[in-house]
Parts: sequence; C-alpha cells; structure tokens
Amino acid sequence: MVCTPSSSSGFLGDLENSYRRRSIHFDSGVKVPLLPDHIWIVVRGIVKLSCLNEQGDDVLLAIAGPNEPFGDPLTHLDLFEATTLDHCDLLGLSIQDVNTTPHLSSNLMKAMMQRTRQSEALIALLGLRGVENRVKSFLELLAEDYGQPCDQGLKLNLRLTHQEIASAVSTTRVTVTKVLGQLKESGWMQHDHQQKIIVSHLPSKNASQNKKILA
Repeated sequence: MVCTPSSSSGFLGDLENSYRRRSIHFDSGVKVPLLPDHIWIVVRGIVKLSCLNEQGDDVLLAIAGPNEPFGDPLTHLDLFEATTLDHCDLLGLSIQDVNTTPHLSSNLMKAMMQRTRQSEALIALLGLRGVENRVKSFLELLAEDYGQPCDQGLKLNLRLTHQEIASAVSTTRVTVTKVLGQLKESGWMQHDHQQKIIVSHLPSKNASQNKKILA
C-alpha cells in the first residue's frame, strides 16, 4: 500500500518530496523484501536486520531507524533478512537513483556512517566481561539511538524478544531472562503497561564518551 507521508524537513523531507510514490507502509512483524540493486530508507519505524546461522537460528545484526538505509546491495550475507519491529514507512530507491543524484549520495554516505558506528559498537560490547554488562550496554545503545524520553528515562518503542537480545550479546535466552529480571529488580530498567522497556539509568558522561570513542 502506498502511503502519503506527512511533510518533514532535512534529509527525509527531501527524499519524501522527491520520491513520494515510493514510500510504502509495512505493518509490524513483516519481512521486508530485499531486491537486487535497490535499498530501503527508514522514514518512520524500526527494522531489525538479522541473518540465519548454520543451526537455523536468527542472529540480530543491527537495528535500522529513521534516516538509516538497508538492503541487498549493502550486505554480502546470503541469509540476510529485514523484519519490521513496528509499523514502518520505508522508501525504496534504486542504486541508479543514488548514483545519479549527488545530494542523495552524500546524505546516504552520512547515514551509512551512522550504521557503521552502530555495528562497531555492537561488536565492541561482545568484548565486555559478564553477560549483565553486555545486556546493559546493548540496551543503552538502543536507548541512546532510538529511545523516546519519558518521565522514567528513555523508552524503547520496539519489542525485542529475549532470544533476539541473547543473539545480539552472545548468550542464551534463559540467561537474558534472568539478567533482565535482576535489572528490573534493581531499578536500572522497567516496563510500561505495554511491556516496552524503559532504561532508567544511562551511563555517565565520561562512559558515554568512551563508548563513542570505541564506536
């Protein structure tokens, strides 16, 4: 279904005005088709990027939010998948569009830099000792990039299963369930009435700076 995006400013505003007919709405939990020589730009919503390992398990690779691109030309993984975690509006562009539009190429480069920083941060957190530290760092990363301010902290308007979090931090679902329970009991995080995670305690300024250096 073709949607009619509301007006906005900046990179997304330019894209929506130029390619209005190509903005498509996807419901939550839908696999986005990955087409050769085409990329998607997230206009609204959140998309999970994952792949299947040799055992057939779904492994979370990254999260793509507003302004961020994904698609077949941006990966070498054969079993790469993209799944909406919320109601999403996505803009489809051909590589030809990108190559022949200088300002589009420039803005996509900036968006890809953000994706690269996130990927590096996800890799870096795997080197942290202790599952609790890895889970906390993962949720902090998502909260800082995509969290919505609320009275209790930053709310994650996306739903990740315990198995998806486990795959992102290299542990088991049972362990993640235990760690999340401990973090909730300590007051570090909580859930709203829709069971969405609220990160109540973000790292200090110095810790955030160190994280950015690593990323």
